[in-house]
Amino acid sequence: MIPETVKVYLSTAHECPYLAGEIASSLVVDPDLEVDRERLSFFTTHGFRRSGDIIYRPHCPDCRECVSVRVAAAAFRPNRSQRRVQRRNANLRVVQAPAEFRDEHFALYLSYQRYRHPDSDMCDADPEKYHQFLISGRYQSVFYEMYQDTELLAVAVTDELTDGISAVYTFFSPAVASRSLGTYAVLWEIEQARQRGLAWVYLGYWIRGCRKMSYKTGFQPIEGFLEGSWVSLER
Repeated sequence: MIPETVKVYLSTAHECPYLAGEIASSLVVDPDLEVDRERLSFFTTHGFRRSGDIIYRPHCPDCRECVSVRVAAAAFRPNRSQRRVQRRNANLRVVQAPAEFRDEHFALYLSYQRYRHPDSDMCDADPEKYHQFLISGRYQSVFYEMYQDTELLAVAVTDELTDGISAVYTFFSPAVASRSLGTYAVLWEIEQARQRGLAWVYLGYWIRGCRKMSYKTGFQPIEGFLEGSWVSLER
């Protein structure tokens, strides 16, 4: 439930970027609302997601396929494939950094986008767009840098919540794609949540028919926000 004092707007309809032929729209929290850790946590636990300064939740006219998901940190046990990823990256050093613009981060981000999304509008060399997407002083964001010796290989952008960690975005060097650093970042975040006594790692939205999102249900046990409640999603 959204507090009555909070204004929420319905976005204009547009073509869905994930499911062909579907029309998408979103509920968007008033961008002028002052958001602290508690409020961001409230919205996240009610199925919302942050992208830059925008807090939104899909609200499409004819589709309910976008499901907000979260992993139960204490109960999580890595499967065989995930254990291989952990071993492959056991030599990495993780450093916490503030959510601020750094040339090294931006160069790595552009390299990742050109590798993963060459035709997307995310592959844009404009630093301001990068700033709008991942950096905001209003939120409880932390950048986790992953190094092999002195070489920066990946950055995991997270939001720190009252009950967990929200995995906002991860980007890594295409030269080490075989390390599966996207998967490793989630495994590392789950372990961080466990060590800090936090219950959940939020992984954003999962769509059953979207191949790019299928990896999320590999982190078990996982819950989905359906019809206003969190329910278990079986593999």
